[in-house]
Amino acid sequence: MVKISDFQVKDVVNVSDGKKLGNITDIDINLTTGRIESIIISGVGKVFGLFGKDDEVVVPWRNIVKIGADVILVRFPQSIESGD
Repeated sequence: MVKISDFQVKDVVNVSDGKKLGNITDIDINLTTGRIESIIISGVGKVFGLFGKDDEVVVPWRNIVKIGADVILVRFPQSIESGD
């Protein structure tokens, strides 16, 4: 069994451009089926969900390529630019 807290410490990396998208802050679960629909990643620069960018990235579960020990690889069509 995997806990949500196990996912939150992994870096999420876009396989399309190799850029780090951030870390998982939330998971969207379909209450009818009990399946994870998507992962929600806080914007780069956000600290503890409080300070920094308000942008959130929603990645559908079907776009997750691989979940490794330290990283989650996703296929996300556009990159997130930091520092803007």
